[in-house]
Amino acid sequence: QVQLIESGGGQVQAGGSLGLSCAASGSVDVMGWFRQVPGKERVFVAAVTWRGGSTLFADSVKGRFTISRDYALGTAHLQMNRLKPEDTAIYYCAVSKTPAIMTSIGAYEYWGQGTQVTVSS
Repeated sequence: QVQLIESGGGQVQAGGSLGLSCAASGSVDVMGWFRQVPGKERVFVAAVTWRGGSTLFADSVKGRFTISRDYALGTAHLQMNRLKPEDTAIYYCAVSKTPAIMTSIGAYEYWGQGTQVTVSS
C-alpha cells in the first residue's frame, strides 16, 4: 500500500511558476502527474522513474515543466514554469508499480488527493 500526500499548487498569472510536491509512503517505481478539468478525462502530464530518474513529459508541457525527486525522502517535485491558462486543472500525483513510465491512467495504482492549479490570463 502506498499513500500519497500532495502539496503546492495555487493561483498564478499566465507566465508565472508554481510547484507541486508529492510525498510517498511505501515503495515507488514510477511517480507521475495527471491533470483533469471538469467534464474532461484525466490526462497524463509527466512522470519520473524512481531509481533511474528518467522522465517523460506530455507534449503540451514539454520545455516548461520539470521533475525532480529525492529518492531517500520519497518525494518528488513538479516545477511548472511559463504557465498558461490552459494549464488550469486539478493535478494528481500517482504511483505505478510498473518499472517503466506509462501514460495511461490504468497503469497507476495509487493516487493523491489532487490539488488545484489556476492560471489566470
